[in-house]
Amino acid sequence: MSGRETRTGRATVRVASGQGFWGDSLDAPRRQVEGGEVDYLMLDYLAEVTMSILQKQRERDSDMGYARDFIGAVESMLPAITERGVRVIANAGGVNPPACAEALLKMAASHGATLRVGVVTGDDLLPQLDELIRQGHTLTHMETGESLDTVRDRVLSANAYIGSEPIVEALEKGAQVVITGRSTDTALTMAPLRHEFRWAADDWDRLAAGIVAGHILECGAQASGGNCLYDWRNIPDLANVGYPIVEAGADGSFVVYKHPGTGGRISVQTVTEQLVYEMGDPTSYITPDVVADFTSIRLEPAGPDRVRVHGIGGTPATDKLKVSIAYRAGYKAVGTLVYAWPDALDKAEAAATVLRERLDRLGLSFDSVLVEYVGASATHGPLSGIDTAPWRADLPEVQLRFGVRGPDRAAVERFTRELAPLVLNGPPSVTGFAGGRPKVEEIVAYWPALIDKDVVKTIVEVTS
Repeated sequence: MSGRETRTGRATVRVASGQGFWGDSLDAPRRQVEGGEVDYLMLDYLAEVTMSILQKQRERDSDMGYARDFIGAVESMLPAITERGVRVIANAGGVNPPACAEALLKMAASHGATLRVGVVTGDDLLPQLDELIRQGHTLTHMETGESLDTVRDRVLSANAYIGSEPIVEALEKGAQVVITGRSTDTALTMAPLRHEFRWAADDWDRLAAGIVAGHILECGAQASGGNCLYDWRNIPDLANVGYPIVEAGADGSFVVYKHPGTGGRISVQTVTEQLVYEMGDPTSYITPDVVADFTSIRLEPAGPDRVRVHGIGGTPATDKLKVSIAYRAGYKAVGTLVYAWPDALDKAEAAATVLRERLDRLGLSFDSVLVEYVGASATHGPLSGIDTAPWRADLPEVQLRFGVRGPDRAAVERFTRELAPLVLNGPPSVTGFAGGRPKVEEIVAYWPALIDKDVVKTIVEVTS
């Protein structure tokens, strides 16, 4: 092979984004495969909090623990997969990729279709967590340096972020749909490019280009005008927003575009905003596959709603993988009351004072207490300057949002019974008691750690 074309003789490969998180547009996957020619569709469902939610679901039902929306998404585009050859890569497996694959195969069979489904496992470290700790893998908190021992008895899930290699293996085994657990978001795009162009494991610049392409696609329409600050008033037809697509060449350069006739905008500005999303050191964007230098990226317009990306540099990957650990961290409850003009903010502040005094009188203590004034300072906090702002008396309405968190569920439950009485025995002009009595919720906290890469052994199986 010359290195200038794909396995199938094409000069370029088109990877479309169809999901930026679990809960994104249900129609986006189908619209991406029906709106024009694409070769691969990547669907990103996972975030740190999502993994803990899925783990709790699997605790209640061993057949759960995956993003169930994924099954319907694939069902909506079965003809594109089985007849046109579009291949789908998704981390929808969550904490239970085999169950996700089983549900997918059952759905396909109900339509008389046969799918070759690749399942990547091995990222779930929970079953071997104690053994790993005994072997000296301390899994200390990356930011605080705390030992995992302090929360070990409350750990819900522990998943390593795997890279593109096992996804490439599944594609090489003929999988039409690849399901992973906690892969990196960028690997979902990197893998098909690496597979098609046969990029070597040490071809750092091209691998870095695949990571940058994946970073642009991972948040769905955020790269094509959604959640965009620059010129947001003039971004057209967001109700019909088109999700981004990458058309890549073997040299690692690519063009970001969207299907014709869709809304939104793809420009240097929108792509730039996505590139700086979740950015730490821009010279060292670390992934399991490569360390990408985001300061090397060059962007230039390539036509209407088209941006060319090139010049990307990369360096060797580290010998570590990041591990996402979720653990039980107590309970919380949050309730709201809405106060109307005149003096809406003064009333909300007075209500918060009354509530604090009543909680103190009851002898209730909490790890933290949240008090926010939505419509006045909830977004900007002290920077809003509400104490001396000339506009504070003119606010038409303010929502008091009051919450508590702590280890004692009974104390949190008792708090929930103190908010409603303020409707009649607190400051005047309560116009809304949204949602009734607050609900007590268990808190699941996030614990980031590192582990030696050679400890994590992935397994790839392709079934139909």
